[in-house]
Formats: sequence, structure tokens, C-alpha cells
Amino acid sequence: MRRAPRRKTRAKKDFPVAEIRRFLEPGPIVLVSSAWRRETNIMTMGWHTVMEFTPSLVGCVISSGNHSFEMIRRSKECVINIPTVDLAEIVVRIGNSSGRDTDKFSAFGLTPVPAAAVGAPLIAECHANLECRLADARLVERYNFFVFEVVKAHAATTPRYPRTIHYRGDGVFMLSGSNTSRYRRLFRPGML
Repeated sequence: MRRAPRRKTRAKKDFPVAEIRRFLEPGPIVLVSSAWRRETNIMTMGWHTVMEFTPSLVGCVISSGNHSFEMIRRSKECVINIPTVDLAEIVVRIGNSSGRDTDKFSAFGLTPVPAAAVGAPLIAECHANLECRLADARLVERYNFFVFEVVKAHAATTPRYPRTIHYRGDGVFMLSGSNTSRYRRLFRPGML
């Protein structure tokens, strides 16, 4: 077996544990649309994780102080919409406003589109839309953690790898960059 080359070590110092999200939140910022009793809302969210492939499960943290929290808890469904860089300003502005006093579809010029499997609307301007139903609510009361099953998905055909927005904490965002197939030869399906 070939010996791996030595890699450069990096000097480190203590880091505030409350800020570790800067390292662990590589997933894109999403817009979550919801509906309850003829009211709709959109919230900006960065705390989500893929939990399973089949069924397709996504875990999301939604603050109980967020207007969408009760709408989603009661309706047991939502749409996770994936915006691209061209919507970055709108994404941040949506995150800085409340659905309690703002119709976000109207205020931000976004187009609601009826979903196929849930009552919450899709956002037409987003690259992809994931229609979700609540699959497990056991962690909602304790951690505000919703486990959704994606029951229907829609995605634009181009670009294949859209430029997405990623939150690094403290008001800093990262824009997805270039893709590489450089390591594809090392990839073993089913392992990653």
C-alpha cells in the first residue's frame, strides 16, 4: 500500500462554539414557503440536512419565533425552494422581514405556483422546489427540528450545477463556485 504524503498542519486557537456554524453550514440557503388557512409565507433558512435518500428525508431547524413555525407545524407541510445567486438580495431581505406583517410574495415580486402534492406554493423564480410533508415531529417541541419527506421535486434543466448562496455566519455569505471532476476516479458509488 502506498504511503500518503504528509500534509501541512495548521496552527489553531480556541474558537467560540456558538459560531461553529461557519464551518458546518455548507448547504445552500433555501426559501421555505408555507400555507395555512389561506395565508402564505416565505422564510429564509440555512439550517437543514439531508437525512436519508429513500424515502427522501430532510431535517430542518425552524425557530419557534418565526412566523412560518406555526404555519408549518399546523399544516404539516412546506416547500423547500432553492434560489440561485441572482436572488441573493431578495433572499437576505426576506430573512430580515416577518410574515406577520408582510406578504412576502407580493413585497419581493416572487411568483407563487400551486404545488402538485402539498398546499404550500412553489416559488417560480427558484432553481428547484421540493414539496415536503412532515414525516416526524418528535423533535419539534424540544429542538424546533422538523423531519420532512420530500414527496415531489421540480428542478430547472439548466444550469446543471446552479450557483447557490451559502451562509457563513455573522452576515457573511459564500457563493458556490467552480465544479471539478478531478477526484471522480477515486469516487466509489454508495460510499459518499
